[in-house]
Amino acid sequence: MNREELGNTMTVRAKPAGAAVLKNNGHRDDEGESKLEPHVGLEFDSAEDSQEFYNLYATQLGFRIRIGQLYRSRVDGAVISRRFVCSKEGFQTNSRTGCPAFIRVQRLDSGKWLLANIKKEHNHELELSGEIHPPQIQRKALPAPRSSVVVSSRKGIRSHEEKDGRPSPSGVIDVKRLKREEVEGELKVEFGSANEPCKGLEFGSANEAYKFYYAYATNAGFKIRIGQLFRSKNDGSITSRRFVCSKEGHQHPSRVGCGAFMRIQRRESGKWAVDRLQKEHNHDLGSPMDPDRNIAAFKGFKEEVISGLENVDLLETNDGLSLVKRGRESNIGSDWYHVLLEYFQSRLAEDTGFFYAVEVDGGKCMSVFWADGRSRFACSQFGDAIVFDTTYRSSTHLVPFASFIGVNHHRQPVLLGCALIGDESEESFTWVFQTWLRAMSGCCPVSIITDQDKVIQQSIAKVFPRTHLRFSAWQIKAKEQQNLGALLSMDTEFKYEYEACIYQSQTPSEFDSAWNVIVNKYDLKENAWLKEMYRTRKSWVPLYIRGTFFAGITMDGSMKSFFGTFLNAQTPLNEFVLRYEKALEQHREEERKEDFNSFNLQAVLHTKDPIEEQCRRLYTMTMFKVFQKELLECYSYVGMKINVEGAVSRYLVQKCGNGDERNTVAFNASNLNVSCSCKMFEFEGVLCRHALKVFQIMNIRELPSRYILHRWTKNAKYGILRDADSGGGSQDFKALMLWSLREEARNYIEAGAASLERYKLAFEIMQEGRRNLCWQN
Repeated sequence: MNREELGNTMTVRAKPAGAAVLKNNGHRDDEGESKLEPHVGLEFDSAEDSQEFYNLYATQLGFRIRIGQLYRSRVDGAVISRRFVCSKEGFQTNSRTGCPAFIRVQRLDSGKWLLANIKKEHNHELELSGEIHPPQIQRKALPAPRSSVVVSSRKGIRSHEEKDGRPSPSGVIDVKRLKREEVEGELKVEFGSANEPCKGLEFGSANEAYKFYYAYATNAGFKIRIGQLFRSKNDGSITSRRFVCSKEGHQHPSRVGCGAFMRIQRRESGKWAVDRLQKEHNHDLGSPMDPDRNIAAFKGFKEEVISGLENVDLLETNDGLSLVKRGRESNIGSDWYHVLLEYFQSRLAEDTGFFYAVEVDGGKCMSVFWADGRSRFACSQFGDAIVFDTTYRSSTHLVPFASFIGVNHHRQPVLLGCALIGDESEESFTWVFQTWLRAMSGCCPVSIITDQDKVIQQSIAKVFPRTHLRFSAWQIKAKEQQNLGALLSMDTEFKYEYEACIYQSQTPSEFDSAWNVIVNKYDLKENAWLKEMYRTRKSWVPLYIRGTFFAGITMDGSMKSFFGTFLNAQTPLNEFVLRYEKALEQHREEERKEDFNSFNLQAVLHTKDPIEEQCRRLYTMTMFKVFQKELLECYSYVGMKINVEGAVSRYLVQKCGNGDERNTVAFNASNLNVSCSCKMFEFEGVLCRHALKVFQIMNIRELPSRYILHRWTKNAKYGILRDADSGGGSQDFKALMLWSLREEARNYIEAGAASLERYKLAFEIMQEGRRNLCWQN
C-alpha cells in the first residue's frame, strides 16, 4: 500500500464471524455494497477517528463537513465532546444555508468516544457522491499488516486482523494508531535539534511554530503556554499568535510576570513568521526537560486552534450534558488591581470629582474605569465627539489599556476617561461604555470613532443607540491593503475608480451606482471584505459621515495620540501610573498655554468685514485661524441664485476659474438659516467659504450666534453659558453649571491656600459672594 492509497483509505477492524455484518461499526450491507451509516452508540478510539468516519459518510452521501464546537471539562480543561457539522451550517458566508445536519461525539471514561447525538436531515440539495472527494491525509509510511482480508467491495474501506491472526473483537474504527505515530515521530525529531528562535523565522503553519518553540523551551529548561491570539475583524480567522513562558503574568502564585515570548504573524502567502521575540526571563531556568512527558501538547494546541467555541463548556449533570458559559478570565494581572486601587484612593483624597469603578463577574475583578474631575468637567463641553482608543489591541501591550479622547477648543486631544479591558467580550465593552456614561452624567456623544470590531459595534449600539459610529481610518487603510493591495498597486484605473467612488460620491445613489460598477467590472462580487464594507458603509464612507459632528477629526483619521510615547506596549506596572500622570500633565500644560495665548494675544485681521472681528473676539486663536482661512477663500468664489421657494433661496457657489468645484447653498431670509452641500458646518462646527459667500451676497454683517459653537470659543473651557439664543433651558445645562462651578472652585481654593494673607482675602470674598447669592430669587 503506497502513501497515496493509505491517505484515502479508512481502516476498520473486522468483526467475528457470525456477527451482524459490520452494523455496529457504522457499516450496513445493501446488496453486497457496504455503506457507512452513523447511529447513536457508535464507538471510536478517538475524536479524529469519528471525524474521518463522518467525512467518508459525507463523501458517500454527497456533502462536505466542517469541525464545529468543542466542549471542555471545567475540572481539567480537557476536551470531552466535539461536533462535526455540514459545511453549509451557519450563515457566515453566502454559500451557507444554516444546515442543521451534524454528529456529536462524547468522550467516555474508558477514553473511547461515543456518538451521542446525530441529525441526518439537510436543508439543501446534496451533490452526487462521485463529485466529492475526501481530503487526502498526509501520513507516515507504516509497516504492512501481517494479513489483511477485504470485507467490503466498496473502494477505500478495508479491514485487517490482529497480529495473532484472530479477528478484532471491538469492531471500532482504528485510525488513531496512524496519527499517534505521525505526531510522536515529528515531535521527537524536532526536540532533538531545536534551533534558536529569531525574528523573520518562517513556518508552514501555526502548529509548526508552536512545536518549534515547545522544543526550544524544552531544551532551554522552561515551559510554555499559549498566549493571546488575534483574529481578523473581517472573517474571524487567526492572524497572530503569542506563545509565552509558563511564568508569564501574575494570576497564580507560581507566576512571576516573566516577559519571555514569541509572537508569530500570518503572511499573505499563508506562512507564519516570527515578528516579535523576547528571550530574557526574570527567573532561573531549569534543566532540559524530557520531551516524551509532554507529547500531548501539540494535540492540545491543535484542538484549540480549530475550536469554534472557546468560551463554552459541557458540564455533566443529572439530566445529561448541559452547555454552559465558561467563567470569564481577566487579561489584567491581579497586581494591577492593587496598584490602581491605591492610586484611585490617593486621587480621591485630592480630587472630590474623581470617579472610578471596577467590574466584578462571579467574584472576580474584570474591567476597570476611572476619570478625574478635570476629565469629567471637560466632557461637559467636549464630549460630543469622542475617540475610543484601543491601540493596545494591535500590538503586544502588557496591559489592555483603552482611553476616551475628545477634542478641546484648541483642537487638542483631551482625556475623557480611561479603562483596562478585562476581556474582549461584549460584556466588558458594554460595561465600560455604561460606566463612562454614568461618570459623565448620562450625556451621550453625538459621534464616536473606534475599531471596526463587531463586539465593539454591538456594545455601542446597545449603550449609545443614537450615536453615529465611525471606523478608524488607519485600520480601514490597513485592511484595504490586505484585501485589495495588489489590485490597487497594479491597476491604476481600478485605483482611480475606487477612490472616486469613495471620496467623490455626493449622494447615496451615486455611491451605489459607482460601487456596483466596480464590483462587476473587476469581478469582486464574492469578495467577502468588500461585502462587509458595503454593509457598514455608513460608518466609513465620507458621504455618510460628513453630515454628523466629528469636531473636525479629518477623514484620514489623523489625530495626535494622547499618550504618545509615554505609554507603550512594554510599559511595566511600576512605571504605568507615573507615565500616565506625566502625559496628563503635559497635555494640560499645553492647554494652559493655548488658553493664555487666546486671552492675551490677538490675531491679525485681513479684511474689514465685521464678521472677522466678531469671530476674533469669540473664537480661540486656533479656531479663529480655521475660520479666517474660510473667510479669505470665499473672496475667490462666486454665487448665483438658481432657485427660490418662499423665503428659501438656493445658490450655486463655485470657485472662479474652476467649474468643477461646485456646491449648493440654501439660505432662509426669515431666520438667517444657511446650509451648504459640503456639510462643513455639520462636520466641523465652522461655517464654510460657500455659506460665507452667500452671507456676503445678502449683506449679513454679523453671524447668528448659533453658527459660533460655544465649544470653540475662548470661554468654552470654563463653561460660561451664552444667552438664551443658544437654545435649551437651564435644566439642559445643569451638568455643565455643576462642573463649571466645581472646576472654578478648585482653582479658587488652590490660589487661596497659597498663603495666610490670600486665605483671609479668599474667605472674605467667598462669604460676600454667598451673601449675594442668598439675596437672589
